[in-house]
Amino acid sequence: MSYQKYGIPRELVERVKLKLKNPDTKDRVKAILDGVTKSDLQDRAKVKSLLAKLTKALGEPISDGLANQIVQMVLDLKIDPNNTFHLIKLWGMFR
Repeated sequence: MSYQKYGIPRELVERVKLKLKNPDTKDRVKAILDGVTKSDLQDRAKVKSLLAKLTKALGEPISDGLANQIVQMVLDLKIDPNNTFHLIKLWGMFR
């Protein structure tokens, strides 16, 4: 499974990865995601809210259509942030 299947542009992913190499930006993102649970990541409204906070922190405005595609990907992947296997799978997807 790939983020490209959801219509998420490689250029966006590469820009975000580059921005996350900055320790201050990485810390802001970690603070936003701190305490997020599997049930949070299965709630469309919460995922959309998290995405809005993340795009603001990263300075990456995205269209409503792209936001909906990203939200759908998160819901479909059924990510459990406390499951190491899920995190490794995500890491592999965005390498």
